[in-house]
Amino acid sequence: MAKPVLRIITGSTRPGRVGPSIAAWIAERAEEHGGFDVRVTDLAELGLPLLDEPNHPRLAQYTRQHTKDWSALVEACDAFIFVTPEYNYGFNAALKNAIDYLFNEWQHKAAGIVSYGGVAAGTRATQMLKQVLTALKVMPVPEAVNIPFVAQHLDEDRRFKSTELIDASATMMLDEVLKWTEALAPLRKK
Repeated sequence: MAKPVLRIITGSTRPGRVGPSIAAWIAERAEEHGGFDVRVTDLAELGLPLLDEPNHPRLAQYTRQHTKDWSALVEACDAFIFVTPEYNYGFNAALKNAIDYLFNEWQHKAAGIVSYGGVAAGTRATQMLKQVLTALKVMPVPEAVNIPFVAQHLDEDRRFKSTELIDASATMMLDEVLKWTEALAPLRKK
């Protein structure tokens, strides 16, 4: 039986960002977990413009090739992990834009969130992101990875260096994402 497809989405597009380093770490943890077919998408590389479709996403009447490509990529997934920074008590605009491009493609899929920031560790961004995801019928699992003082977790090459506690949080989150992905499978069958 094929493993469910887990898409890790790097939300930050800002120059000098650490999101790709954290996404590489959680992708490695997800591979080690063994429950998923792991794939990674970096929104900076995807380059979606500010929502430019003339029709509401729920209609799936896409006119732009970048939207059609994004739709196919998201539709092919069973679960997600969103890697997000916290900007001004929320998650960043590029991630919100990417989510808002689509509607039906997100539904009945589980999601984990890996957030990072300063003292709050991205927890406020996580809470805002959960509200948006549930509006799209995505099940964000309660378990999350929240990384405080992210700069202290970077080596001289700006690679993310985890801790035992952060690794344990990742394992708990991945276990829950897998449980919910399996539980929601009947709803994804069309």
